Amino acid sequence: MEPVVTVGLDGSPESLAAARWAADEAERRRLTLRLLHAWPLLVPEPTRVPAEMDQNYWARRIVHHTKAEIQAHHPGLAVVGSLVADDAESALLRAASESEMVVLGSRGLAPVESYFLGDISLSVVSRAERPVVLVRAGTDQDGPGPRRVVMSGVVVAVDPHGPCDDLLEFAFASAAARRLPLRAVHGRSLPVDAYVPWGVDHDVTDTLARDARKLLGQSLRPWRDRFPTVEVVDSAVLASPAKAVVRAAEGADLLVVGRHRHHRPSAPHLGPVTQAAIHHARCPVAVVPHD
Repeated sequence: MEPVVTVGLDGSPESLAAARWAADEAERRRLTLRLLHAWPLLVPEPTRVPAEMDQNYWARRIVHHTKAEIQAHHPGLAVVGSLVADDAESALLRAASESEMVVLGSRGLAPVESYFLGDISLSVVSRAERPVVLVRAGTDQDGPGPRRVVMSGVVVAVDPHGPCDDLLEFAFASAAARRLPLRAVHGRSLPVDAYVPWGVDHDVTDTLARDARKLLGQSLRPWRDRFPTVEVVDSAVLASPAKAVVRAAEGADLLVVGRHRHHRPSAPHLGPVTQAAIHHARCPVAVVPHD
């Protein structure tokens, strides 16, 4: 199968925003865009049946209307529609194994509604073998057509203490495709011995900051060499990693965070930085699995 960007559609404005974002991304990367709608009750494709009797009418309408809008604004983009007779979670996980990335819509910032498409999307994010991008409604720059330029670059959350090659490759490639700078953020919480009765021990914090910058620089060095055209800003912050990343993502074009692949049968979970990004970042969030 040729490389594709797959977007999950459910007929909501949020999934349309995701489709617009995915179309931009597919065009940047010169990939095919796949519009996926899963519905367990799909029946075999009828022939010569009036629309009012076609049980697949609304499912086909979701894909066809989205495809028409995308092609109107991206006439050179290859777009394929895909109707799948399956539950959404299974269909999206299978699509993730066949795609360069999967893109899903989001719903609101209210505490109860802060999950991206609810439990299904969280399960896909935590289990998919390829990157999953979560797009909030409104991040498609007020609809289709020319976009207002308000981007500040790509932000990536880096933990230099562990393997992060897949994460950094995705982040650097995303910045290169957009011709935007990349800001690499590493947050480190202060240990107990950094605090003194009058505040913090600056000797301790200076040492911690110096070590954090050194580790971050070492992680980024091979990727700077591989992507020489990408402007890189490295930022080591003495603060909670989750808070540091969410703050850095304000106004960003894209936030890239990682999650560990789970090779054991236990239920997969997302770390605190990824959870914070999903719930609090207002820009699109790419969750990249890595070993």
